[in-house]
Amino acid sequence: MVYKQIPNSVATFMETITEKCGEEHADWAKNFNAAFANTLLTTVKRHEDGTTFLLTGDIPAMWLRDSTAQVRPYLVIAKEDEDLAAMISGLVKKQFFYINIDPYANAFNETANGAGHQDDHTEMNDWIWERKYEIDSLCYPVQLAYLLYKNTGRTDQFNDDFVSGIKNILTVFQTEQDHETSPYLFARDTWRKEDTLTHDGKGTPVKPTGMTWSGFRPSDDACKYGYLVPSNMFAVVILGYIQEIFSHVLTDDAIVSQAKTLQAEIQTGIDHYGSTTNQAGETIYAYEVDGFGHASIMDDSNVPNLIAGPYLGYGTIDDPMYVATRKTLLSLENPYFYEGKYAKGVGSSHTPENYVWPIAMAMEGMTTADKSEKKRILDQLVATDAGTNLMHEGFDVDDPNQYTREWFSWANMMFCELVMDYFDIRVEK
Repeated sequence: MVYKQIPNSVATFMETITEKCGEEHADWAKNFNAAFANTLLTTVKRHEDGTTFLLTGDIPAMWLRDSTAQVRPYLVIAKEDEDLAAMISGLVKKQFFYINIDPYANAFNETANGAGHQDDHTEMNDWIWERKYEIDSLCYPVQLAYLLYKNTGRTDQFNDDFVSGIKNILTVFQTEQDHETSPYLFARDTWRKEDTLTHDGKGTPVKPTGMTWSGFRPSDDACKYGYLVPSNMFAVVILGYIQEIFSHVLTDDAIVSQAKTLQAEIQTGIDHYGSTTNQAGETIYAYEVDGFGHASIMDDSNVPNLIAGPYLGYGTIDDPMYVATRKTLLSLENPYFYEGKYAKGVGSSHTPENYVWPIAMAMEGMTTADKSEKKRILDQLVATDAGTNLMHEGFDVDDPNQYTREWFSWANMMFCELVMDYFDIRVEK
């Protein structure tokens, strides 16, 4: 089943946002309404078994990461709309069904149809669209299950598949603390080096640090160094969620203990290995490290990134180290920070040089307390949509009519979440 029209609760919420925007921000409301409706009307497929499949947009597969971000803003409405909450619960159930098929995969087919990157050199099957291992692909479904519970009180998502999936997640995180012993390999026959792992599919060498290894970034591009610090930060947060769920909703002392130990070890790894020094001599968080002393000063536009830490529940926006890190990353010291005639912000190795991402711009807005900065970013986002009233993946800072991805639901919903944030409407954490 697909949505033929938006639910009354969603329509009412869109009217509320339109009223709050008023004449002064009528352009925000126009884009908000287009984007907020677009995800429901174009990406959601509800199956007869009560599960929900979400397209990312212009790719006919479901990413564990993207699908969570696509529905997250709807959680504020799901408090009062049981059917919308059921749709989101169905997504959680689908996500954990997929995790139990293969916790190393990042994107899945709607059916076992063999679509996707079946020629990759890794353990593919007909359900899997792509098998790039990314820590965040396991973090996001836990986040959604937890936030659905916190915002609606709903617990049916904590089913047998959820319990099995959590055990698989913990096992993978623990295995990848010593990647040398991991069974995971990935290689792709491609000219694009970001799409494959070096060293016969194992990736660049790493030394055990307590952190857990990731083959790829949330952009689906390969990590330069195997310990992706923002994704390890996200893991610390969701390991806390797991402890709470299995202490207060479900009862499993072994899972609680394993999650607590992992959380402490990963945090210790971040504390001891996850920082570097910027050009000003300040200690800041590194984007990636390898345990051997190599560290990268950069941020990527895809979330989790370093700027997103407080949004994800890791630290606060006024923490001195976060402040220093953020200032560095929103400067030319970050090789993916671009500024041009029409916009400035963080881009990615995934898109051309001088292309900034609305996802990153929205995240910059949601991690500042400065309303004028939020306004500046929102004004910039609606002014650079190339007349589509929707967000894109990335666009040229000197020519917004040059962009990637006509249809990208994750970016649309990040814009919507920033509009909501401006009016102090937020998902309860």
